[in-house]
Amino acid sequence: MAEIFPRLLVATEFPPNASGGGAAIVRQMLKEWPVQNLFWWSCLPESSRHFGQQVAAHRVAHIPQKLYPHRRWCGQKSWLLENFWTPWAARHFRKTLEILKPDVVWVIPHCWAIPPLARILPSARIGFHVSIHDYADTNHAMASFGRVRSQRFAQSTDALYVAATTCDAICQPMVDDLRVRTHRTGSITRAGLEAADFEFLETKPENQTGEIRIAYAGTIAVEDTFKLFVTALKAVRHQFSRPVILDFFGDHSYHMREWFDPAWMREHGNLPPAQLAVELKKCAWGFSPMSLTPDDPRYNQFSLPTKFVSYLAAGLPIIALGHPESSVIRMALAHQVGVCLTTSNATVLGAQLSAALSELNPGLKYRVGIRNCAATEFDARRMRSKLYENFRECSQHIISG
Repeated sequence: MAEIFPRLLVATEFPPNASGGGAAIVRQMLKEWPVQNLFWWSCLPESSRHFGQQVAAHRVAHIPQKLYPHRRWCGQKSWLLENFWTPWAARHFRKTLEILKPDVVWVIPHCWAIPPLARILPSARIGFHVSIHDYADTNHAMASFGRVRSQRFAQSTDALYVAATTCDAICQPMVDDLRVRTHRTGSITRAGLEAADFEFLETKPENQTGEIRIAYAGTIAVEDTFKLFVTALKAVRHQFSRPVILDFFGDHSYHMREWFDPAWMREHGNLPPAQLAVELKKCAWGFSPMSLTPDDPRYNQFSLPTKFVSYLAAGLPIIALGHPESSVIRMALAHQVGVCLTTSNATVLGAQLSAALSELNPGLKYRVGIRNCAATEFDARRMRSKLYENFRECSQHIISG
């Protein structure tokens, strides 16, 4: 058992049952890993066990909730965390390695997990695998932690990637970018479709009746783009004989936003994966926005929201809205999984949405593209097999010195 499934320690900021795309990827990839050989280290504690992920032990280098930099006093809080919490968290992680004695560490460099892990792992004499989901110096990160500090986090992430026994990233553009900058070639690990999802795509009923339901899964990361979409959709939704509904699925509520209209928008909350899959299959489209401007390329070009994969698994054609160089637009264009919209003009966007939503059977129109994209880019079993192979290689890695 130890040779097949070595003692694995996941080390990242979020706990095992966190919401969000990164945590969802990790849970999906670990679905075959035996609980008795699975351990976890995080900076944030569990708030619930909503997703049912179990581990043999979970050690938390706790960041007090009031000290986490969100909106107020971000600079002061970040300074305190970097200068006082980080040294303690590094010692906590070193002690975790001594206590749990893992054979391999799986590192997901995310926000405040980066500095303590970067202090310990390169010299810890243990094999470790690094998976990069997002870069640490996106505009969102810099707004919370400061530009200079976020750039330090990014440099530390690169150092972890270079020092890792094996490594991967979330999309091919990120793998290519990392290869140019670090001279390391990694594989791709991200959310994917399971065997049952591929079976569903082969038998999915295509006739859409009743409401034209557009799904949005997850947190709104680019609210300016989202507001533009709402404005354009509001202007044309009355053109259709069937009601147009925007369905929200996720941990955050938006009913207090000025653009939210309960007459045609519905919030469903953060559903368990199986229930979310059922609800998404009732929709006609999935909406996946990115920024329409090139001012945040570290997010736009190198991140791939998990919602994109969720829509594919539900057989939904995708409304992709963003800058032409964004990862979502490039993926959607490459495989013809839906409509790709790149305009920032609300009137033009409304006309494009009107044409798209007039399609009586969009699932049938984009069926081939959805299936091909899923099979070539998002086969969970293939990615899981490669990741487990990397873990076993890490566990056998002997560091000299």
